[in-house]
Amino acid sequence: MDPYRLGLIATRTHYFQLVARLGSIRQASKALNVAPSSISRVIKQLEEELDTPLFERVRQRLRLTSAGELLLYHVRESYVDLNRAVTEINDLSGLRRGTVTVAVIESVARGILPEALEEFWDRHPEITVDVRVTTSQEAATAIGDGSCDLAIAFDVRVPRNARKLAAVQLPLGLIVPPDSHLAAREELRAFDISGERIILSDTSLSLSMSVEELFSGSMVEFSRRTRTNSIGLMIDLARRGLGNIMQTRVGVEREVRSGELIFIPLRDPKLQPRRLMLMSRAKAEISDAASAFATSLAQRFEQLK
Repeated sequence: MDPYRLGLIATRTHYFQLVARLGSIRQASKALNVAPSSISRVIKQLEEELDTPLFERVRQRLRLTSAGELLLYHVRESYVDLNRAVTEINDLSGLRRGTVTVAVIESVARGILPEALEEFWDRHPEITVDVRVTTSQEAATAIGDGSCDLAIAFDVRVPRNARKLAAVQLPLGLIVPPDSHLAAREELRAFDISGERIILSDTSLSLSMSVEELFSGSMVEFSRRTRTNSIGLMIDLARRGLGNIMQTRVGVEREVRSGELIFIPLRDPKLQPRRLMLMSRAKAEISDAASAFATSLAQRFEQLK
């Protein structure tokens, strides 16, 4: 269970670390469902009592001062220690109860995760699994700072105090409706999508970098239908025949199996496969419950191969 929910972490400490991670009081207020003025007041009181500023505003974002970085370091160390204590207490009950916290990207939340949870809860129905849907880099950061037990992300480096449990290389492809003139193709080259209406991910998703690398300096021109950070919206638009998506199969498994959409691999020398990775906190800090769920997720990675 989260130490904050247990009352082991002070509210002002929780607010401070969340603002530090998100770089914005407004974003923190959305995450906490608390008025921005309340968070701002707590931060101000903390700065007054410490007699030093903890944040400075840089280009409409809050950045930690040296004092803020020092405080955040010790706050995170406290989180790790308390998480370890809670984990050890939960381990006294074995796999009969406990809480696992997982940070995943949206495509994994739509595809791999529900099936893994169904299988896991069938064997361990009393274990709670809290899921945080976020970007790949934020998922890696959550593992690094100890706020999550497990994380699944694309194309990131494993933090120093975390470990890689599983990884799989996945090709990028074009996802089209069954009535598309491309639907019968077994594979595509970059020039095959010239003139197509493409639904693209925005820069908040690591996928956008793979697409930019593919078409950088090429003569291929396509029509950008829209750009969004929502995989769910991209899939809904493609199902309606309003454009084609460029991404991996992850997150569209259900639609591909049902025939609503068709995945066609893209083959191009400039295009590297994407690397999906399962990470965990250090072995000494992970609970039996988290280890058991990690095993379920690792099996899903084997199926992807």
